[in-house]
Amino acid sequence: MTSAPPRYREISVHGPPRELGRQIGEAAREELRAFCKIALERVNKTAVVSRTEADDLAASCLQDAEAYNPDLVEELRGMAEAAGLTLDDLMLLQIRNQLTAETEAGCTSLSLAADKTVVGHGLVAQNWDNDPTLDDFTIVLTRHPEGQPSLTTVTQAGLIAYIGFNTAGLGACLNTLPAPSRARGVPHYFTLRDLYQQDCLEDAVSSIQRASRAIPANIILSTPQGPANLEVTIDAIHVLTDSAAGQLTHTNHCLHTDLLPINDDFPELIQSYPRKDRIDGLLNATSDRYGVESIKDALRDHQDHPRSICRHSNDDPETGFWQTVFSVIIEPAARRMHISRGTPCDRPYEIYELS
Repeated sequence: MTSAPPRYREISVHGPPRELGRQIGEAAREELRAFCKIALERVNKTAVVSRTEADDLAASCLQDAEAYNPDLVEELRGMAEAAGLTLDDLMLLQIRNQLTAETEAGCTSLSLAADKTVVGHGLVAQNWDNDPTLDDFTIVLTRHPEGQPSLTTVTQAGLIAYIGFNTAGLGACLNTLPAPSRARGVPHYFTLRDLYQQDCLEDAVSSIQRASRAIPANIILSTPQGPANLEVTIDAIHVLTDSAAGQLTHTNHCLHTDLLPINDDFPELIQSYPRKDRIDGLLNATSDRYGVESIKDALRDHQDHPRSICRHSNDDPETGFWQTVFSVIIEPAARRMHISRGTPCDRPYEIYELS
C-alpha cells in the first residue's frame, strides 16, 4: 500500500437519490465492480458463508433498509444501474459485517471540544485499522442531496455512507464495539447515512434509534453541542459526553457503566485497553489546547509496536493482517478532513475539502 498515490480519488455528485447513485456508479464503476468481486472472499477469511446464504440475508436486510430510509435504497439502485451491477451485489457490501461473528475493524478515535483546540472548533479523528486490501476501493466522496445537508465521507465505493462530516456541523468516526449481534437488521452504514441527514446530537441519536439494528457499533461525534460518543447496541444507544474535560476517546470496548458487563463476555479486540490508556495519556500530556499537528503525532504513536495506535501487520493469527489503512482528522466546521492514505507514521496527511 505504500506505493499507492498519497491522495484518494475524489468524486462529487448532486441531485435526488437515484441520480446521486447513477453519478456515483458512473464515476466509481471500476472500484465498485472490484469491491463487489472480492467482498465475500474477504468475509470468508474469518467465516464460511456461501453466496446463497449471503444473498438471502441481503434480501431480508434490504426490506429493513427500505422501511427505514427508502431514499437510500433508491440511491443504491441508481448506483447499481450505472455500474452494471445488481442491487444484491451492492447490498452484500452493506451487510458483509453481519455475515460473521468476527468484528469488522479495530480503531482508536477521539473527539475534542472547540475550546480544547487551537483552531477554535471541534475535531473528531481516528485511525481506521482494517484489511489493507480495502485501500484499493477507497474514495473521498461528496454528496449534495436535494433538500438535505451535503456530506463528504472517506469510504469504500458502494457503501451508502462511512466516516466523514456534513454541512450541518456533524462529524463522525466509527469503531467496532464487540457486543451481542444478530444477522438480520438495518445495516449500520444506513444508520450512519441517516445520521448525516441531521443537524444536532439529539436528532442524530433519534435517527439511529429508529432502526432495527443488526450489529453493535461505536460512533464518536463532533457536534454543534460538543463531543459525544454513542455506544450503539442492538437494543439501545448509550450516550457518553464530558463537558468538563472537553474530550472523549474510544477504542474497542464498552465504556458506559450500563454496558461494562458486556466486556466480560467478549474478548478484547486487538489490544483495546492498552490503546485506550495510551491515547488518553498522549492527550493528557499535551498543552491545554490541541492542534491538528499534535493530533497527528498522537495517531502516529508506536508504543507496543506493531500492535500500537499506528497499527502494523503482525503475527496475530486472527487479526495480524489488519493495519492502519487510513488515519483521518475531521473539522466539520471548516468542512475539511486530513487523511493519510496508509499508516500515518510514513504517509503524509492530505487535506480534502467539501466541494
